[in-house]
Amino acid sequence: MFLVLMYVMVPMPCLFFGGSSAGLISSRDARDWADAAKFLTGFSAVGSLAIPAILHHAQLMKAEAMYLQFSSFFLLICTVLLFNKVSLENEW
Repeated sequence: MFLVLMYVMVPMPCLFFGGSSAGLISSRDARDWADAAKFLTGFSAVGSLAIPAILHHAQLMKAEAMYLQFSSFFLLICTVLLFNKVSLENEW
């Protein structure tokens, strides 16, 4: 359940604040919101990796579960990077 929650929460700040248009608010405010979105996304991503490592260190999680979580996070990151690369290309 924790993994599903983190995978849903990690991209939310960038979805809400990262792509905001500067027409409604001034450009300085838009940059501040984009910076806040990047910080919250980074914080969530680090937390989704650090919390299983802490739980494993406290012997509340088995090593196999921790490795499974790390591999699924790596797969999610690769998928997002590939989607970003494909979406930036003009030709298919």
